[in-house]
Amino acid sequence: MTLTAKRCTFRSWCPTMPISLLALLCMWVLPVSNAGAQGAPAGNEHPDSQMVGEAPADARPFGPFRMETPVDAAEKHAFATTVDLSPLRDIAVLHNGRVKILDTLARESVKTMAGTSRYFDLVPDADGKLAKAKYDPLFTIVDLSIDPMYYADKPLIYVDFLPLREAYLERAFPDDAIERQKWKKLTRVSPMAVDRFSTEIYDRFANDESYRRGVGRTEQALALAFGAERNFLVVPPNSRDQAWHHIATMPDDAPARVAALRLGEAWRAMDADGVNAAAQDLAAALPLINPDIYPESRRSLELMYNQANAFEWGYWMYFVSLVMLILAFGTGRKWLIIGGVALLLIAIGLHTFGFVTRCIIAERFAIQNQFESMTGLSLFAACVGLVVMLLKRQWLFGAAAAGTGFLVLIMATQTGIPGESIGREAAILNTSVLLKYHVTTVLTSYGLITLGFICSLFYLGTHYAHKMMGAQADVVVMAGEAVVAGGTGGADGGSPVNTGPQRVLRDLDRAQMTVLQLAFWTLGVGILLGAWWADHSWGRWWAFDPKETWALVTWIVYLIVIHVRVATGTNRGLKTAWLSVIGFFVMLWTYFGVNLLLPGLHAYA
Repeated sequence: MTLTAKRCTFRSWCPTMPISLLALLCMWVLPVSNAGAQGAPAGNEHPDSQMVGEAPADARPFGPFRMETPVDAAEKHAFATTVDLSPLRDIAVLHNGRVKILDTLARESVKTMAGTSRYFDLVPDADGKLAKAKYDPLFTIVDLSIDPMYYADKPLIYVDFLPLREAYLERAFPDDAIERQKWKKLTRVSPMAVDRFSTEIYDRFANDESYRRGVGRTEQALALAFGAERNFLVVPPNSRDQAWHHIATMPDDAPARVAALRLGEAWRAMDADGVNAAAQDLAAALPLINPDIYPESRRSLELMYNQANAFEWGYWMYFVSLVMLILAFGTGRKWLIIGGVALLLIAIGLHTFGFVTRCIIAERFAIQNQFESMTGLSLFAACVGLVVMLLKRQWLFGAAAAGTGFLVLIMATQTGIPGESIGREAAILNTSVLLKYHVTTVLTSYGLITLGFICSLFYLGTHYAHKMMGAQADVVVMAGEAVVAGGTGGADGGSPVNTGPQRVLRDLDRAQMTVLQLAFWTLGVGILLGAWWADHSWGRWWAFDPKETWALVTWIVYLIVIHVRVATGTNRGLKTAWLSVIGFFVMLWTYFGVNLLLPGLHAYA
């Protein structure tokens, strides 16, 4: 990544402009790489992401850029509220090696630029105070393609590294501490600041890798922001082995081209009715070009996947189910059991919908990157927990399943885990059908380890809480009524029985051992399948690759758990619980740490 590359500046693009912004970066296409810290051999890494399409530098999908007097924030927001771009959402577009829909492209692009899927601007409210106004990602992308100058001084470029953000703001507002503080809280800087100060900051902190990476990301976001118009590769080719075409390359009298130009003309005139009519015409015209090539049902499914937010809704359902089933375990209340199980079923249903639709959209089994593997392992674990709960009539398994689903899904969706965007897989992953069985089995074992970890936390919490309180009673009494503390639940949802802390601990111990034994055998089978697949793909069964070695270490930890159960006569449950906690963190190192910190062959994992 070099910051001294030749750039097309706003001044060279339009000499009348009084600023020196990186002119639409129309001549500069920066690939956004997702490669991690590993140095993997060719064929092992995911293909580089190219966020800006390879269209001609002067490609204008909607005609010339807006050159009239810039609109203010209030006018722009009012215009956005009256524009209906819904007909364009499921337009097929070739981007980053995959035919996706325009709604997906907009979400991915805005997240790359602004850090979230929705760009916000500061708009005066009725009292004259500035308030955040969020914009539809599709509106933002179309607006950037027609009126890019509006965003020159807007909070568009997300800078997550705080010292770098401060470096930009100190140079942009050297004498205005209040303005610096305001922008600092926004977590974003303007494209103008990135253009003017990136080279200076890069040279100033050239020896600091954090600054270098941060500047690289801001420049990539800027390249995408002012190259958005180059991504409208929406014209299907004559055959499937050819590339899609940019709409600006069509003849001026082609219906789709006419509709796109009309949309741009109406947009520049702030004519919402004209934009809405042109959008409908454009959406109707594009599928008629080479209809045999144009995708049909998969577009609707991808739009449904985007709008459902199944994983986000899923983790909230898991959370409420977790709370209700924990209370059911402690009290035996029938309505808590019914509500908790119902919400667990809804959560698993949402989770399954998100996972299955992603597989269909990606046209592969979606377990081939960090995000996909996390959504997969949490789904497998939740399903196992649900089945065991129904078989054993013990609501603790349901609580553990809900806890696993909640913790893993919220981490996958809210922490920027790589792989959230549906992309191409590493070439090595297509070498053998064994891969899906190997990865699925290992991920299932990781999910079971997480499930066992949560059961063990319940055990440790109950053990030490009882020990600290010094409770001796065998029956838990609430408001003068004996209730089921063990939560095993009979056919009638549980009747008042003698269920002291020792029985609770016994139930918890049985739960953790059931899950951990399943994890032990599943991980062992997964490692053997991995060795078989490695022989097919790399020509050797075992090479002490860090991922292989640490997977074996994780399996050995659970082998120790089983031996401790056999060899130990006292406090077996407590020792099992602590070993389960240790094994969980060893698994986390195998799952995350090895990928991020150690070089090896599993760069795609």
